[in-house]
Amino acid sequence: MVPDDIDVRPVELKLGRCVYPYGKDLMHMCRRKTLLLSDSIDDIQKAAALLRTGELVAIPTETVYGLAADAENGTAVARIFEAKGRPADNPLIVHIADWNMLSGLVSTVPETAQKLARAFWPGPLTMIFFKGPRVPDEVSAGLSTVAVRMPSHPVARSLIRESGCPLAAPSANLSGSPSPTTAAHVLADLDGRIAAVVDGGTCAVGVESTVLLMTEGSPRLLRPGGVTVDMLERVVGHIEIDPAVTHMLADGETAASPGMKYKHYAPKTQVILVKGTPEAYVDYVNSRIDKGIAALCFDEDRPKLRVPCIAYGSRRDPASQAKRLFEALRELDCLGYRIAYAACPEEDGIGLAVYNRLLRAAGFEVVEL
Repeated sequence: MVPDDIDVRPVELKLGRCVYPYGKDLMHMCRRKTLLLSDSIDDIQKAAALLRTGELVAIPTETVYGLAADAENGTAVARIFEAKGRPADNPLIVHIADWNMLSGLVSTVPETAQKLARAFWPGPLTMIFFKGPRVPDEVSAGLSTVAVRMPSHPVARSLIRESGCPLAAPSANLSGSPSPTTAAHVLADLDGRIAAVVDGGTCAVGVESTVLLMTEGSPRLLRPGGVTVDMLERVVGHIEIDPAVTHMLADGETAASPGMKYKHYAPKTQVILVKGTPEAYVDYVNSRIDKGIAALCFDEDRPKLRVPCIAYGSRRDPASQAKRLFEALRELDCLGYRIAYAACPEEDGIGLAVYNRLLRAAGFEVVEL
């Protein structure tokens, strides 16, 4: 599957307090399994060559690591679903490097979308358009629409340009598990399932892109992310928020965007989201001391809690919560906790994105104090 002349670098990969087995034996392991490539020009060219031949490569973006395939190669795209164990009715996002790559991917770009693109591309904003003739059904899950974004991460954009094709790329994890924000996370889930991962460091935003539906009269928010509602409304006015942002889809309802339909972002540890004042949260968790119980808390809560704690950011800094959330969820599994009581973030700004991810990680199990 992987050319013999591709070199790999022996490194040690760590995830919080967890160490993954990619130390001095990495070269031997990666020749048998998934290549770990750097963000050097040579390795980007090697990754692009793999993509052109229909292989899967995990790539860094500013949001999370994506599992990329040539978006115009339906067979390659189908391998994404197989590698992740992803339901076939869950559409993918197509990543482009410049405006010219939209040609043939979408049928039309409304003026509102052009304003948003000028304001937020490249960046963590995905827009859904009516699809063009270049988009295979494997990408759109058979829908008449396609989701597109232009990432700002320099490695992602270099890979798209070097490969010469738009890249379909959902998060580079097993379907339903916490999204990956480091190369170590990718290898923990997908080693041996994909050709390579390009290590571009830790993702800056930490949660997936904002998704807007642009095929109606006004934009509708389907998934919150790094571009907040306030930021969007400063450019185009009122943004409708889809009920699925904070509620489960009804049975039989079609998912227009990734992250809407299924339980997502979930560790094996049972997560229970706790809504209440900081004092009420601490008292509630401290009343549930037992073996295998942990708190997924804010930095400020740690000194007051009497159970093992994993902090996912500061209560006063939602951006830090977004950046640290998925690593914290993965650490719950690494340390073997049975139940984690999660402190609820504020539901505005990027906090809405954190709340959305925690709701789905908890399977909508919420305790209101």
